[in-house]
Amino acid sequence: MGGLTALALALLSPIDTLGSYLFFVHMIQHLLLMMLAPPLLLAANPFPFILWGLPAGVQEEVVRLFRRQAPFRQFLRTATTPGLTWMLFIAIFLGWHDPGAYNAALRSDLVHDLEHLSFFGSGMLFWWHATAAGPRLHRFSQGARLAYLLSVVPPNMLTGVAIAFAQTPIYTYYATIPRAWGMTPIADQRLGGVIMWIPGSMMYLLAALILITRLIQAEDQKPLLPESRWATDEAMIAPGLEGRAHGQR
Repeated sequence: MGGLTALALALLSPIDTLGSYLFFVHMIQHLLLMMLAPPLLLAANPFPFILWGLPAGVQEEVVRLFRRQAPFRQFLRTATTPGLTWMLFIAIFLGWHDPGAYNAALRSDLVHDLEHLSFFGSGMLFWWHATAAGPRLHRFSQGARLAYLLSVVPPNMLTGVAIAFAQTPIYTYYATIPRAWGMTPIADQRLGGVIMWIPGSMMYLLAALILITRLIQAEDQKPLLPESRWATDEAMIAPGLEGRAHGQR
């Protein structure tokens, strides 16, 4: 429900209209589409529930597509490796913030819709790996997922910093339209850059903290070794010292 609410705020609320007049509101919209709605939707692990809700015949066809040796499963697994989804996510994020692409999206409804679809689609692919939601086609350890999340912070942060500290308007579209709320284009741009830089980066850091917490909890929940395995002279000696002791003998 949180993910659906984030989507509704991004696309069906005044945020969608104000984004055409204020750069910082447009940044909030992008944050909702890429960094909030996808992880909230995938945290619920919706795939099995959607599968169970399908008619029996359709359900069987979908299950057949995802069987271990099915060509579709093999193709999907190859096409959505963590490395590829990471590169796609970064390429779409940086590509749409190019001044030419960004201005084109604001001047054309079709291009704007394509921008939003690509943001949301790449976000779903990226967070699919980070949340380990079904279908689970890839082996991705908690530590690898942690590195995967943290690796997005530098490009996101540096882009936000570059926008926030720019001395002239990067996106000229906003300099050619009536200004809302009395904000100058450069003040609007700086606020948008700060939103991308700080709240945007915090979304990945927050997700990383959740993974770290789970890693710690998993360690705490490991069963204790029986005393017979650790309360021995051999176990108390470091392997290197033990080897040297044997050599001296």
